[in-house]
Amino acid sequence: MAPSAVPQNQYTIFTRGQKRLLTFILSLTTLASPLTATIYLPLLPLLAAHFQTSTQAINLTITLYIIFQAISPAIFATLSDSLGRRPIYLITYTVYVLASLGLALNKSSYAALLVLRAMQSIGASAVLAVAYGVVADVCVPAERGKMLGPVLSATNLGVCVGPLIGGWVALWSKGYEWVFWSLMIYGGVALMTVGWALPETGRNIVGNGSVPASGWGRTWLSIFKVWGTKRTTTGQDQYGQGEVDGLEYLDAGKKGSPYNVASMFACLRIIFWRDTALVLWLSGSFYAVYYCIQTSIPSTYKDIYTFNEFQIGLSYLTGGVSVVFGGYVNGKMMDRNYKVTAKNIGFTVDKVHGDDLNDFPIERARARGSCYLLGIHICALIGYGWTIEAHVHESVPLILQFVLGFICTCFNQTFNALLVDIFPASPSTAAASGNITRCALAALTVAVMQPLVNVMGRGWYFTTLGILSGAGGVAAIWALQLHGMKWRAQRLSKSTKLCSHDISGEEEHSSTAAIEEKPDSTRLPSPPVDAVKQIQEAEKDCQV
Repeated sequence: MAPSAVPQNQYTIFTRGQKRLLTFILSLTTLASPLTATIYLPLLPLLAAHFQTSTQAINLTITLYIIFQAISPAIFATLSDSLGRRPIYLITYTVYVLASLGLALNKSSYAALLVLRAMQSIGASAVLAVAYGVVADVCVPAERGKMLGPVLSATNLGVCVGPLIGGWVALWSKGYEWVFWSLMIYGGVALMTVGWALPETGRNIVGNGSVPASGWGRTWLSIFKVWGTKRTTTGQDQYGQGEVDGLEYLDAGKKGSPYNVASMFACLRIIFWRDTALVLWLSGSFYAVYYCIQTSIPSTYKDIYTFNEFQIGLSYLTGGVSVVFGGYVNGKMMDRNYKVTAKNIGFTVDKVHGDDLNDFPIERARARGSCYLLGIHICALIGYGWTIEAHVHESVPLILQFVLGFICTCFNQTFNALLVDIFPASPSTAAASGNITRCALAALTVAVMQPLVNVMGRGWYFTTLGILSGAGGVAAIWALQLHGMKWRAQRLSKSTKLCSHDISGEEEHSSTAAIEEKPDSTRLPSPPVDAVKQIQEAEKDCQV
Protein backbone atom coordinates (compact mmCIF):
# COMPACT_ATOMS: atom_id res chain seq x y z
CA MET A 1 0.00 0.00 0.00
CA ALA A 2 1.37 3.36 -0.95
CA PRO A 3 1.76 5.99 1.69
CA SER A 4 -0.88 8.16 0.10
CA ALA A 5 -3.35 5.29 0.28
CA VAL A 6 -3.21 5.00 4.06
CA PRO A 7 -6.42 6.57 5.40
CA GLN A 8 -4.86 8.33 8.37
CA ASN A 9 -7.94 10.54 8.98
CA GLN A 10 -10.41 7.67 8.89
CA TYR A 11 -11.63 6.65 12.37
CA THR A 12 -10.77 3.01 11.72
CA ILE A 13 -9.55 0.89 8.82
CA PHE A 14 -10.87 -2.34 10.35
CA THR A 15 -13.12 -3.92 7.74
CA ARG A 16 -16.57 -5.31 8.33
CA GLY A 17 -15.20 -8.85 8.27
CA GLN A 18 -12.53 -7.98 10.84
CA LYS A 19 -15.18 -6.39 13.06
CA ARG A 20 -17.22 -9.59 12.84
CA LEU A 21 -14.15 -11.55 13.93
CA LEU A 22 -13.63 -9.15 16.83
CA THR A 23 -17.29 -9.52 17.81
CA PHE A 24 -16.94 -13.31 17.88
CA ILE A 25 -13.73 -13.23 19.94
CA LEU A 26 -15.10 -10.67 22.39
CA SER A 27 -18.29 -12.71 22.77
CA LEU A 28 -16.24 -15.82 23.50
CA THR A 29 -13.94 -14.15 26.01
CA THR A 30 -16.54 -12.13 27.92
CA LEU A 31 -18.33 -15.36 28.85
CA ALA A 32 -15.64 -15.97 31.45
CA SER A 33 -16.84 -13.84 34.35
CA PRO A 34 -20.59 -14.66 34.38
CA LEU A 35 -20.02 -18.32 33.49
CA THR A 36 -17.40 -18.78 36.21
CA ALA A 37 -19.58 -17.02 38.80
CA THR A 38 -22.80 -18.94 38.11
CA ILE A 39 -21.46 -22.39 37.25
CA TYR A 40 -20.15 -22.48 40.82
CA LEU A 41 -23.54 -22.10 42.53
CA PRO A 42 -24.75 -25.74 42.26
CA LEU A 43 -21.43 -26.90 43.75
CA LEU A 44 -21.89 -25.25 47.15
CA PRO A 45 -23.30 -28.31 49.00
CA LEU A 46 -20.71 -30.58 47.38
CA LEU A 47 -17.85 -28.29 48.35
CA ALA A 48 -19.08 -27.91 51.92
CA ALA A 49 -19.25 -31.69 52.33
CA HIS A 50 -15.94 -32.37 50.56
CA PHE A 51 -13.88 -29.79 52.48
CA GLN A 52 -15.75 -30.57 55.71
CA THR A 53 -16.65 -26.98 56.38
CA SER A 54 -19.82 -24.92 56.86
CA THR A 55 -22.04 -23.43 54.19
CA GLN A 56 -21.13 -19.99 55.50
CA ALA A 57 -17.44 -20.74 54.94
CA ILE A 58 -18.14 -21.84 51.37
CA ASN A 59 -20.22 -18.69 50.82
CA LEU A 60 -17.08 -16.74 51.69
CA THR A 61 -15.60 -17.92 48.38
CA ILE A 62 -18.50 -16.17 46.60
CA THR A 63 -17.90 -12.96 48.55
CA LEU A 64 -14.21 -13.15 47.68
CA TYR A 65 -15.05 -13.66 44.01
CA ILE A 66 -17.21 -10.51 43.99
CA ILE A 67 -14.49 -8.47 45.72
CA PHE A 68 -11.89 -9.37 43.10
CA GLN A 69 -14.53 -8.94 40.41
CA ALA A 70 -14.38 -5.24 41.32
CA ILE A 71 -10.61 -5.03 41.84
CA SER A 72 -9.43 -6.79 38.68
CA PRO A 73 -10.87 -4.33 36.13
CA ALA A 74 -9.50 -1.40 38.15
CA ILE A 75 -6.01 -2.77 37.52
CA PHE A 76 -6.09 -4.48 34.15
CA ALA A 77 -8.66 -2.40 32.27
CA THR A 78 -6.77 0.77 33.16
CA LEU A 79 -3.54 -0.95 32.16
CA SER A 80 -5.03 -1.87 28.78
CA ASP A 81 -5.45 1.82 27.97
CA SER A 82 -1.65 2.14 28.26
CA LEU A 83 -0.19 -1.18 27.10
CA GLY A 84 -2.89 -2.20 24.65
CA ARG A 85 -5.78 -4.66 24.73
CA ARG A 86 -4.09 -7.82 23.48
CA PRO A 87 -1.38 -8.19 26.18
CA ILE A 88 -4.01 -7.83 28.91
CA TYR A 89 -6.17 -10.54 27.38
CA LEU A 90 -3.18 -12.89 27.20
CA ILE A 91 -2.14 -12.19 30.81
CA THR A 92 -5.58 -12.46 32.38
CA TYR A 93 -6.56 -15.62 30.50
CA THR A 94 -3.28 -17.27 31.43
CA VAL A 95 -4.05 -16.54 35.09
CA TYR A 96 -7.58 -17.86 34.59
CA VAL A 97 -6.45 -21.15 33.03
CA LEU A 98 -3.84 -21.77 35.75
CA ALA A 99 -6.34 -20.99 38.53
CA SER A 100 -8.93 -23.34 37.01
CA LEU A 101 -6.29 -26.06 36.75
CA GLY A 102 -5.36 -25.55 40.40
CA LEU A 103 -9.01 -25.78 41.49
CA ALA A 104 -9.48 -29.00 39.55
CA LEU A 105 -6.42 -30.53 41.22
CA ASN A 106 -7.12 -29.24 44.73
CA LYS A 107 -8.45 -32.12 46.81
CA SER A 108 -8.21 -31.09 50.44
CA SER A 109 -7.17 -27.48 51.10
CA TYR A 110 -9.90 -24.95 51.89
CA ALA A 111 -7.28 -22.17 51.95
CA ALA A 112 -6.20 -23.13 48.44
CA LEU A 113 -9.86 -23.02 47.37
CA LEU A 114 -10.08 -19.41 48.60
CA VAL A 115 -6.84 -18.31 46.96
CA LEU A 116 -7.48 -20.05 43.64
CA ARG A 117 -11.05 -18.79 43.47
CA ALA A 118 -9.71 -15.25 43.95
CA MET A 119 -7.16 -15.85 41.15
CA GLN A 120 -9.93 -17.18 38.93
CA SER A 121 -11.89 -13.97 39.51
CA ILE A 122 -8.82 -11.84 38.72
CA GLY A 123 -8.37 -13.65 35.42
CA ALA A 124 -12.03 -13.61 34.40
CA SER A 125 -13.34 -10.25 35.57
CA ALA A 126 -11.31 -7.74 33.57
CA VAL A 127 -12.23 -8.98 30.11
CA LEU A 128 -15.61 -7.22 29.84
CA ALA A 129 -14.16 -3.81 30.71
CA VAL A 130 -11.36 -4.36 28.17
CA ALA A 131 -13.97 -5.42 25.60
CA TYR A 132 -15.66 -2.02 25.93
CA GLY A 133 -12.28 -0.52 25.09
CA VAL A 134 -11.98 -2.67 21.97
CA VAL A 135 -15.44 -1.60 20.80
CA ALA A 136 -14.53 2.06 21.32
CA ASP A 137 -11.28 1.49 19.40
CA VAL A 138 -12.89 0.20 16.22
CA CYS A 139 -16.44 1.63 16.17
CA VAL A 140 -17.63 5.21 15.83
CA PRO A 141 -20.21 6.18 18.50
CA ALA A 142 -23.09 5.84 16.05
CA GLU A 143 -22.33 2.14 15.46
CA ARG A 144 -21.14 0.86 18.84
CA GLY A 145 -24.50 -0.68 19.71
CA LYS A 146 -24.18 -3.01 16.73
CA MET A 147 -21.08 -4.64 18.23
CA LEU A 148 -22.04 -4.31 21.90
CA GLY A 149 -25.37 -6.08 21.37
CA PRO A 150 -23.97 -9.52 20.43
CA VAL A 151 -21.07 -9.21 22.89
CA LEU A 152 -23.32 -8.48 25.85
CA SER A 153 -25.83 -11.08 24.72
CA ALA A 154 -23.05 -13.67 24.93
CA THR A 155 -22.09 -12.31 28.35
CA ASN A 156 -25.65 -12.67 29.56
CA LEU A 157 -25.75 -16.17 28.12
CA GLY A 158 -23.17 -17.13 30.73
CA VAL A 159 -25.58 -16.09 33.48
CA CYS A 160 -28.28 -18.20 31.86
CA VAL A 161 -26.45 -21.46 31.21
CA GLY A 162 -23.92 -21.38 34.05
CA PRO A 163 -26.14 -22.98 36.73
CA LEU A 164 -27.41 -25.59 34.27
CA ILE A 165 -23.91 -26.59 33.17
CA GLY A 166 -22.63 -26.67 36.74
CA GLY A 167 -25.52 -28.79 37.98
CA TRP A 168 -25.41 -31.19 35.02
CA VAL A 169 -21.63 -31.71 35.15
CA ALA A 170 -21.67 -32.22 38.92
CA LEU A 171 -24.58 -34.69 38.63
CA TRP A 172 -22.87 -36.57 35.78
CA SER A 173 -19.42 -36.73 37.39
CA LYS A 174 -20.61 -37.17 41.00
CA GLY A 175 -18.16 -34.47 42.11
CA TYR A 176 -16.99 -30.91 41.61
CA GLU A 177 -13.65 -31.48 39.85
CA TRP A 178 -14.98 -31.74 36.30
CA VAL A 179 -16.68 -28.38 36.59
CA PHE A 180 -13.26 -26.79 37.04
CA TRP A 181 -11.76 -29.00 34.33
CA SER A 182 -14.50 -27.71 32.03
CA LEU A 183 -13.62 -24.10 32.89
CA MET A 184 -9.94 -24.83 32.24
CA ILE A 185 -10.78 -26.28 28.81
CA TYR A 186 -12.94 -23.27 27.99
CA GLY A 187 -10.18 -20.90 29.17
CA GLY A 188 -7.60 -22.74 27.07
CA VAL A 189 -9.76 -22.46 23.94
CA ALA A 190 -10.31 -18.74 24.59
CA LEU A 191 -6.60 -18.17 25.22
CA MET A 192 -5.63 -19.90 21.97
CA THR A 193 -8.26 -17.92 20.06
CA VAL A 194 -6.94 -14.65 21.47
CA GLY A 195 -3.34 -15.63 20.79
CA TRP A 196 -3.88 -16.68 17.20
CA ALA A 197 -6.56 -14.30 15.99
CA LEU A 198 -7.20 -11.23 18.22
CA PRO A 199 -5.46 -8.17 16.73
CA GLU A 200 -4.27 -5.23 18.76
CA THR A 201 -6.83 -2.41 18.58
CA GLY A 202 -5.55 0.08 21.19
CA ARG A 203 -5.52 3.45 19.47
CA ASN A 204 -2.35 4.53 21.30
CA ILE A 205 -0.64 1.45 19.81
CA VAL A 206 -2.02 1.01 16.29
CA GLY A 207 -3.91 4.27 15.76
CA ASN A 208 -6.90 3.64 13.52
CA GLY A 209 -5.43 0.25 12.60
CA SER A 210 -2.98 1.55 10.00
CA VAL A 211 0.06 1.35 12.30
CA PRO A 212 1.61 -2.15 12.31
CA ALA A 213 1.61 -3.80 15.71
CA SER A 214 4.81 -5.17 17.20
CA GLY A 215 5.80 -7.45 20.06
CA TRP A 216 2.84 -8.77 22.01
CA GLY A 217 0.52 -6.83 19.73
CA ARG A 218 1.13 -9.21 16.83
CA THR A 219 -1.09 -12.25 16.44
CA TRP A 220 0.56 -15.64 16.51
CA LEU A 221 -0.84 -16.21 13.04
CA SER A 222 1.08 -13.25 11.63
CA ILE A 223 4.26 -14.38 13.41
CA PHE A 224 3.83 -17.90 12.07
CA LYS A 225 3.44 -16.61 8.51
CA VAL A 226 6.76 -14.78 8.60
CA TRP A 227 8.58 -17.39 10.70
CA GLY A 228 11.99 -18.13 9.29
CA THR A 229 11.85 -15.40 6.68
CA LYS A 230 14.26 -12.53 6.61
CA ARG A 231 12.88 -9.31 8.07
CA THR A 232 12.87 -6.37 5.69
CA THR A 233 12.58 -2.66 6.32
CA THR A 234 8.96 -2.62 5.17
CA GLY A 235 6.16 -2.90 7.71
CA GLN A 236 4.33 -6.19 8.22
CA ASP A 237 0.73 -5.63 9.29
CA GLN A 238 -0.68 -7.38 12.32
CA TYR A 239 -2.83 -9.74 10.25
CA GLY A 240 0.03 -10.96 8.10
CA GLN A 241 -1.94 -9.89 5.02
CA GLY A 242 0.58 -7.65 3.39
CA GLU A 243 3.12 -4.90 3.74
CA VAL A 244 3.02 -1.15 3.98
CA ASP A 245 5.76 0.00 1.71
CA GLY A 246 8.02 2.87 2.54
CA LEU A 247 6.18 4.00 5.66
CA GLU A 248 7.95 4.87 8.87
CA TYR A 249 5.52 4.99 11.78
CA LEU A 250 6.88 7.06 14.65
CA ASP A 251 4.34 5.59 17.09
CA ALA A 252 4.70 1.93 16.13
CA GLY A 253 5.23 -0.16 19.21
CA LYS A 254 4.69 2.75 21.57
CA LYS A 255 3.17 1.51 24.82
CA GLY A 256 1.60 4.73 25.93
CA SER A 257 2.38 6.50 29.15
CA PRO A 258 4.02 4.48 31.91
CA TYR A 259 1.66 2.75 34.31
CA ASN A 260 1.82 3.83 37.93
CA VAL A 261 -0.17 3.42 41.12
CA ALA A 262 -2.12 6.61 40.41
CA SER A 263 -3.37 5.09 37.16
CA MET A 264 -5.07 2.31 39.12
CA PHE A 265 -7.17 4.91 40.96
CA ALA A 266 -8.18 6.73 37.78
CA CYS A 267 -11.37 4.67 37.62
CA LEU A 268 -12.21 5.79 41.16
CA ARG A 269 -11.83 9.47 40.28
CA ILE A 270 -14.42 9.04 37.53
CA ILE A 271 -17.10 8.18 40.11
CA PHE A 272 -17.05 11.66 41.66
CA TRP A 273 -17.84 13.76 38.57
CA ARG A 274 -21.48 14.89 38.44
CA ASP A 275 -22.28 13.58 34.97
CA THR A 276 -20.53 10.24 35.40
CA ALA A 277 -22.02 9.66 38.86
CA LEU A 278 -25.49 9.70 37.28
CA VAL A 279 -24.44 7.34 34.51
CA LEU A 280 -22.86 4.95 37.01
CA TRP A 281 -25.99 4.98 39.15
CA LEU A 282 -28.23 4.13 36.20
CA SER A 283 -25.96 1.30 35.12
CA GLY A 284 -25.17 -0.09 38.56
CA SER A 285 -28.55 0.16 40.27
CA PHE A 286 -30.37 -1.93 37.69
CA TYR A 287 -27.57 -4.49 37.67
CA ALA A 288 -27.96 -4.71 41.45
CA VAL A 289 -31.73 -5.21 41.13
CA TYR A 290 -31.27 -8.06 38.69
CA TYR A 291 -28.53 -9.64 40.81
CA CYS A 292 -30.90 -9.47 43.77
CA ILE A 293 -33.61 -11.28 41.80
CA GLN A 294 -31.14 -13.96 40.73
CA THR A 295 -29.99 -14.48 44.31
CA SER A 296 -33.58 -14.82 45.55
CA ILE A 297 -34.52 -17.54 43.05
CA PRO A 298 -33.30 -20.66 44.95
CA SER A 299 -35.03 -19.86 48.23
CA THR A 300 -38.17 -18.52 46.50
CA TYR A 301 -38.85 -21.50 44.28
CA LYS A 302 -37.75 -24.09 46.83
CA ASP A 303 -39.62 -22.71 49.85
CA ILE A 304 -42.78 -21.49 48.11
CA TYR A 305 -43.12 -23.65 45.00
CA THR A 306 -41.21 -26.73 46.29
CA PHE A 307 -38.95 -26.95 43.24
CA ASN A 308 -36.13 -29.49 43.28
CA GLU A 309 -32.55 -28.55 42.38
CA PHE A 310 -32.93 -29.24 38.66
CA GLN A 311 -36.19 -27.26 38.47
CA ILE A 312 -34.51 -24.36 40.28
CA GLY A 313 -31.77 -24.43 37.64
CA LEU A 314 -34.42 -24.34 34.92
CA SER A 315 -36.09 -21.33 36.56
CA TYR A 316 -33.00 -19.29 35.68
CA LEU A 317 -33.72 -19.82 31.98
CA THR A 318 -36.46 -17.19 31.64
CA GLY A 319 -34.21 -14.45 32.99
CA GLY A 320 -31.27 -15.77 31.01
CA VAL A 321 -33.17 -15.77 27.72
CA SER A 322 -34.43 -12.26 28.43
CA VAL A 323 -30.97 -10.78 28.97
CA VAL A 324 -29.68 -12.41 25.77
CA PHE A 325 -32.68 -11.13 23.83
CA GLY A 326 -32.48 -7.74 25.55
CA GLY A 327 -28.82 -7.33 24.73
CA TYR A 328 -29.44 -7.93 21.03
CA VAL A 329 -32.54 -5.74 20.72
CA ASN A 330 -31.10 -2.92 22.79
CA GLY A 331 -27.98 -2.81 20.63
CA LYS A 332 -30.20 -2.06 17.64
CA MET A 333 -32.21 0.49 19.61
CA MET A 334 -29.08 2.32 20.77
CA ASP A 335 -27.98 2.93 17.19
CA ARG A 336 -31.49 3.98 16.19
CA ASN A 337 -31.79 6.42 19.11
CA TYR A 338 -28.45 7.95 18.13
CA LYS A 339 -29.58 8.50 14.54
CA VAL A 340 -32.98 9.89 15.55
CA THR A 341 -31.41 12.34 17.99
CA ALA A 342 -28.90 13.45 15.37
CA LYS A 343 -31.69 13.97 12.84
CA ASN A 344 -33.80 15.97 15.30
CA ILE A 345 -31.01 18.49 15.95
CA GLY A 346 -29.71 18.56 12.37
CA PHE A 347 -26.45 16.80 13.23
CA THR A 348 -24.69 14.93 10.40
CA VAL A 349 -23.47 11.48 11.48
CA ASP A 350 -19.94 10.75 10.27
CA LYS A 351 -19.43 6.98 10.10
CA VAL A 352 -15.98 7.33 8.55
CA HIS A 353 -14.10 9.69 10.84
CA GLY A 354 -16.37 9.47 13.88
CA ASP A 355 -18.46 12.25 15.40
CA ASP A 356 -17.17 15.00 17.66
CA LEU A 357 -19.27 14.32 20.75
CA ASN A 358 -18.30 17.69 22.23
CA ASP A 359 -21.01 19.14 19.97
CA PHE A 360 -23.51 16.29 20.30
CA PRO A 361 -25.93 15.56 23.20
CA ILE A 362 -24.89 11.94 23.56
CA GLU A 363 -26.55 11.81 27.00
CA ARG A 364 -29.92 12.64 25.46
CA ALA A 365 -29.41 10.11 22.67
CA ARG A 366 -28.54 7.23 24.99
CA ALA A 367 -31.30 8.01 27.50
CA ARG A 368 -34.00 8.38 24.84
CA GLY A 369 -37.03 6.24 25.74
CA SER A 370 -35.63 5.25 29.16
CA CYS A 371 -38.57 6.69 31.10
CA TYR A 372 -41.00 4.27 29.42
CA LEU A 373 -38.80 1.32 30.35
CA LEU A 374 -38.48 2.70 33.86
CA GLY A 375 -42.25 2.73 34.34
CA ILE A 376 -42.51 -0.89 33.21
CA HIS A 377 -39.62 -1.81 35.50
CA ILE A 378 -41.29 -0.37 38.61
CA CYS A 379 -44.60 -2.15 37.92
CA ALA A 380 -42.89 -5.47 37.11
CA LEU A 381 -40.64 -5.43 40.18
CA ILE A 382 -43.50 -4.61 42.57
CA GLY A 383 -45.66 -7.24 40.87
CA TYR A 384 -42.88 -9.81 41.17
CA GLY A 385 -42.70 -9.35 44.94
CA TRP A 386 -46.43 -9.57 45.55
CA THR A 387 -47.07 -12.53 43.24
CA ILE A 388 -44.49 -14.50 45.21
CA GLU A 389 -45.92 -13.27 48.51
CA ALA A 390 -49.42 -14.36 47.44
CA HIS A 391 -48.19 -17.74 46.12
CA VAL A 392 -49.58 -17.04 42.64
CA HIS A 393 -48.95 -19.72 40.00
CA GLU A 394 -45.24 -20.01 39.25
CA SER A 395 -45.68 -19.00 35.62
CA VAL A 396 -46.44 -15.40 36.67
CA PRO A 397 -43.14 -14.66 38.50
CA LEU A 398 -41.27 -16.50 35.75
CA ILE A 399 -42.80 -14.17 33.14
CA LEU A 400 -41.99 -11.14 35.31
CA GLN A 401 -38.39 -12.38 35.57
CA PHE A 402 -38.23 -12.23 31.78
CA VAL A 403 -39.53 -8.65 31.73
CA LEU A 404 -37.17 -7.50 34.49
CA GLY A 405 -34.18 -9.21 32.90
CA PHE A 406 -34.89 -7.50 29.58
CA ILE A 407 -35.22 -4.02 31.12
CA CYS A 408 -32.25 -4.32 33.48
CA THR A 409 -30.11 -5.43 30.54
CA CYS A 410 -31.21 -2.43 28.49
CA PHE A 411 -30.27 0.01 31.25
CA ASN A 412 -26.98 -1.68 32.06
CA GLN A 413 -25.88 -1.93 28.43
CA THR A 414 -27.03 1.57 27.41
CA PHE A 415 -25.39 3.48 30.22
CA ASN A 416 -22.21 1.44 30.13
CA ALA A 417 -21.95 2.47 26.48
CA LEU A 418 -22.57 6.10 27.47
CA LEU A 419 -19.78 5.85 30.03
CA VAL A 420 -17.40 4.81 27.26
CA ASP A 421 -18.72 7.57 24.99
CA ILE A 422 -17.90 10.36 27.45
CA PHE A 423 -14.41 9.03 28.19
CA PRO A 424 -13.07 8.33 24.66
CA ALA A 425 -9.40 8.54 25.67
CA SER A 426 -9.68 5.85 28.35
CA PRO A 427 -12.72 3.67 27.61
CA SER A 428 -11.54 0.60 29.51
CA THR A 429 -10.78 2.70 32.59
CA ALA A 430 -14.29 4.14 32.41
CA ALA A 431 -15.77 0.64 32.03
CA ALA A 432 -13.76 -0.46 35.08
CA SER A 433 -15.35 2.31 37.17
CA GLY A 434 -18.73 0.98 36.07
CA ASN A 435 -17.73 -2.51 37.15
CA ILE A 436 -16.69 -1.28 40.61
CA THR A 437 -19.99 0.55 41.05
CA ARG A 438 -22.07 -2.42 39.90
CA CYS A 439 -20.29 -4.86 42.19
CA ALA A 440 -20.52 -2.53 45.20
CA LEU A 441 -24.25 -1.93 44.72
CA ALA A 442 -24.93 -5.62 44.04
CA ALA A 443 -22.98 -6.72 47.11
CA LEU A 444 -24.86 -4.21 49.29
CA THR A 445 -28.28 -5.16 47.92
CA VAL A 446 -27.69 -8.89 48.32
CA ALA A 447 -26.22 -8.45 51.82
CA VAL A 448 -29.34 -6.69 53.15
CA MET A 449 -31.88 -8.72 51.17
CA GLN A 450 -32.45 -11.70 53.45
CA PRO A 451 -32.60 -9.74 56.74
CA LEU A 452 -35.09 -7.29 55.20
CA VAL A 453 -37.16 -10.08 53.63
CA ASN A 454 -37.38 -11.73 57.05
CA VAL A 455 -38.71 -8.49 58.55
CA MET A 456 -40.78 -7.02 55.68
CA GLY A 457 -41.72 -10.02 53.58
CA ARG A 458 -41.00 -10.44 49.88
CA GLY A 459 -43.85 -8.20 48.75
CA TRP A 460 -42.81 -5.10 50.66
CA TYR A 461 -39.10 -5.72 50.07
CA PHE A 462 -39.44 -5.72 46.28
CA THR A 463 -41.92 -2.84 46.48
CA THR A 464 -39.34 -0.78 48.35
CA LEU A 465 -36.63 -1.81 45.91
CA GLY A 466 -38.84 -0.84 42.97
CA ILE A 467 -39.68 2.58 44.40
CA LEU A 468 -36.06 3.37 45.29
CA SER A 469 -34.62 2.25 41.96
CA GLY A 470 -37.47 3.89 40.07
CA ALA A 471 -37.30 7.25 41.86
CA GLY A 472 -33.52 7.30 41.61
CA GLY A 473 -33.72 6.39 37.93
CA VAL A 474 -36.23 9.15 37.12
CA ALA A 475 -34.14 11.76 38.91
CA ALA A 476 -30.92 10.61 37.23
CA ILE A 477 -32.42 10.51 33.73
CA TRP A 478 -34.02 13.94 34.14
CA ALA A 479 -30.78 15.52 35.38
CA LEU A 480 -28.70 13.76 32.73
CA GLN A 481 -30.88 14.86 29.83
CA LEU A 482 -31.17 18.42 31.15
CA HIS A 483 -27.65 19.07 32.43
CA GLY A 484 -25.50 16.14 31.24
CA MET A 485 -23.91 17.83 28.22
CA LYS A 486 -23.21 21.01 30.21
CA TRP A 487 -21.65 19.10 33.11
CA ARG A 488 -19.54 17.07 30.69
CA ALA A 489 -18.22 20.27 29.09
CA GLN A 490 -17.42 21.72 32.53
CA ARG A 491 -15.58 18.54 33.51
CA LEU A 492 -13.50 18.58 30.33
CA SER A 493 -12.80 22.29 30.70
CA LYS A 494 -11.68 21.93 34.30
CA SER A 495 -9.48 18.93 33.47
CA THR A 496 -7.92 20.75 30.51
CA LYS A 497 -7.09 23.82 32.57
CA LEU A 498 -5.47 21.79 35.33
CA CYS A 499 -3.57 19.70 32.81
CA SER A 500 -2.43 22.67 30.73
CA HIS A 501 -0.92 24.21 33.82
CA ASP A 502 0.90 20.98 34.68
CA ILE A 503 2.12 20.45 31.11
CA SER A 504 3.36 24.02 30.69
CA GLY A 505 5.23 23.69 33.95
CA GLU A 506 6.84 20.46 32.77
CA GLU A 507 7.84 22.03 29.45
CA GLU A 508 9.32 25.12 31.09
CA HIS A 509 11.22 23.10 33.65
CA SER A 510 12.60 20.59 31.15
CA SER A 511 13.56 23.28 28.63
CA THR A 512 15.33 25.34 31.30
CA ALA A 513 17.21 22.30 32.50
CA ALA A 514 18.33 21.49 28.97
CA ILE A 515 19.60 25.06 28.42
CA GLU A 516 21.54 25.00 31.68
CA GLU A 517 23.23 21.80 30.64
CA LYS A 518 24.44 23.39 27.37
CA PRO A 519 24.85 27.16 27.95
CA ASP A 520 26.87 27.61 24.75
CA SER A 521 24.24 26.11 22.48
CA THR A 522 22.90 28.48 19.86
CA ARG A 523 19.54 26.76 19.53
CA LEU A 524 16.99 25.51 21.99
CA PRO A 525 17.22 21.72 22.33
CA SER A 526 14.28 19.35 22.54
CA PRO A 527 13.00 18.45 26.01
CA PRO A 528 14.53 15.32 27.53
CA VAL A 529 12.77 12.03 26.80
CA ASP A 530 11.68 11.57 30.43
CA ALA A 531 10.00 14.97 30.43
CA VAL A 532 8.19 14.18 27.20
CA LYS A 533 6.87 10.96 28.71
CA GLN A 534 5.65 12.83 31.78
CA ILE A 535 3.86 15.35 29.59
CA GLN A 536 2.23 12.58 27.54
CA GLU A 537 1.11 10.89 30.73
CA ALA A 538 -0.35 14.16 32.04
CA GLU A 539 -2.24 14.70 28.79
CA LYS A 540 -3.81 11.27 29.07
CA ASP A 541 -4.74 11.82 32.73
CA CYS A 542 -6.68 14.93 31.67
CA GLN A 543 -9.23 12.70 30.05
CA VAL A 544 -9.93 11.06 33.42
